[in-house]
Amino acid sequence: MALKRNALGRGLDSLISMTDIQTGGSSAINEIEVDLIYPNPEQPRRTFDEETLEELATSIRELGVIQPLSLRDAGDGTYQIIAGERRWRAAKLAGLSSVPAYVRTASDSEVTEMALIENIQREDLNAIEVALAFRKLIDTYELTQDRLSERLGKKRATIANHLRLLKLPAEIQLGLRDHKLEMGHARALLSVTDPKEQLKLYNLIIKEGLTVRKVEELARSMGDPEIPSAPSAPSAPAHDNGRYDAFANDLASYFPTPVKFSRRADGKGSITFKFTSDEELSKIVELFEKMKQ
Repeated sequence: MALKRNALGRGLDSLISMTDIQTGGSSAINEIEVDLIYPNPEQPRRTFDEETLEELATSIRELGVIQPLSLRDAGDGTYQIIAGERRWRAAKLAGLSSVPAYVRTASDSEVTEMALIENIQREDLNAIEVALAFRKLIDTYELTQDRLSERLGKKRATIANHLRLLKLPAEIQLGLRDHKLEMGHARALLSVTDPKEQLKLYNLIIKEGLTVRKVEELARSMGDPEIPSAPSAPSAPAHDNGRYDAFANDLASYFPTPVKFSRRADGKGSITFKFTSDEELSKIVELFEKMKQ
């Protein structure tokens, strides 16, 4: 396991560098028939926009494939894609019979690792695909969010915010994947603890094209049925809203479970941490213990 973590820590450049990894491959660029190439089933990218794919195909017809693919020699005359599936798909659309590629011999774990990191670092995935890639890396290499943050050069809050998306109902995750709503919408939905209420608000976003700010306001107004509220109390002064909204967002990004923050104009309010298992409670306690150090 330690070897895997070291490999992960080298970063994308060294992972896909032909001079760094000596796995029996070649640093020469080869022309490989497109029909002998097949996708990596562990590829984190699940959707390919047809319009942009056609645009890339048009470019390839004019200029060819500028950046070579990275392939693994499967040993039976075929090649599995490590990096460059989109280029391969576009090349097929463009009618090319072969594509330039680096070919190497690599293990299953190396291929999975390279594919995940290559896509994450290129920021070429939608929010759900990124979240799934983060989860895959954490589970495969037994990493904490802090450790993954260090390895990828991503802020811990970014990783935490993406992982929280996987707690949303499947319909909302699909909507986020298909760009029916933005990351900001999804984060606002996460502040609503009831999945049925999340879906109601999600459908309202789709129907009325609500802005992120409007969804945040509606999510706050829904409140938490387990927390007594005072509907008649005036709202907090406008000049304080930005400050406390930022604080609430920081809480939500730092803790692995839903955090409900509410404040009235008279200064009264509550901060509530929701958890559904002893494991989630333990994670909350661990974070508080870190704060005391």
